[in-house]
Amino acid sequence: MGAWDLLLTGLVLLLGLWGVLVPGVPGSWLVWAGVLWWALKDPRPVAWWVCVGATVVLFLSQVVRWALPPRRLREAGVDGRLLTYAGCGSFAGFVLLPVLGAVPGFLAGVYLGERLRLGRRREAVAALWTVMRSGGWSLLTELFTCQLITAAWLGAVFWG
Repeated sequence: MGAWDLLLTGLVLLLGLWGVLVPGVPGSWLVWAGVLWWALKDPRPVAWWVCVGATVVLFLSQVVRWALPPRRLREAGVDGRLLTYAGCGSFAGFVLLPVLGAVPGFLAGVYLGERLRLGRRREAVAALWTVMRSGGWSLLTELFTCQLITAAWLGAVFWG
């Protein structure tokens, strides 16, 4: 597999990660499609193991998301700026404290965005829990799943 193919796959995965945070964009499906395309182009068995693992993890993520309350983020006052804070926090947490840091990073990103908007700690904490009850858990589940798949892909590319 050539460098351009890997670059294109990485860009599709990044687009998918970004798409999780943008309403109407099928982020998790883009991530899965990127991994599938990579597995079809790369003849090594590790590529297929990553693809099968991504499929299973995405399926389990969908089951968990169906059990959670539906997303009503717009009604809770969540805008693109807050989703950017949440996504950046989740990514930073995922990198700083591998894998497990994504959850507290997401929460910290939402808190920081609300704290900057509202100004008071108490109001920011209340807004954080409102956001999480309004579909934040569902969004976090999907984003975390896509981050896991992207990390597995990166691991397979560099060390597989």
